[in-house]
Amino acid sequence: MLHNSEIQSLIAALDTRSSSDEEAAWERLKPLGSEVVAHLAAFYPKAKTWQGRASLIYHSTRYARESEPAFQLGLSALQDKSTVVRYRACGLCAYSLRREALPALKSLLSHKDSKTVADAAAAIEAIERKNHHLFVDRTHSGRSFWVVNESDYKLA
Repeated sequence: MLHNSEIQSLIAALDTRSSSDEEAAWERLKPLGSEVVAHLAAFYPKAKTWQGRASLIYHSTRYARESEPAFQLGLSALQDKSTVVRYRACGLCAYSLRREALPALKSLLSHKDSKTVADAAAAIEAIERKNHHLFVDRTHSGRSFWVVNESDYKLA
């Protein structure tokens, strides 16, 4: 069992440009399950690198349907200055399938970054059609699936 100070230290280690350092920290945090999300969300405003902020969103996505802090983190990150972080946030909202995300996502449809506009549109469609796979299957081929949790295999 990790102590709070260890958790905080490992969360801070996610704020790195080194993918190997990030992965090593996450391996120790992963056993905490959904309990880690509140820590990830609390650290988000302190993260200095876009890679670190993207990591926080990425690791929260699997909990977007069960964790209010994960969902709120996704909503907050929709306004991030980084395209990659906004992409991860759109994905988290899409995976959540929560209609409450629609106003924030729709506000991105006039964003100056065309990638963000496309990501927001895909997230909106995924939520409206109640199919998170549409966030990645943007051509509706039926051959692209987004498996975030094991239960997603059943939906694919």
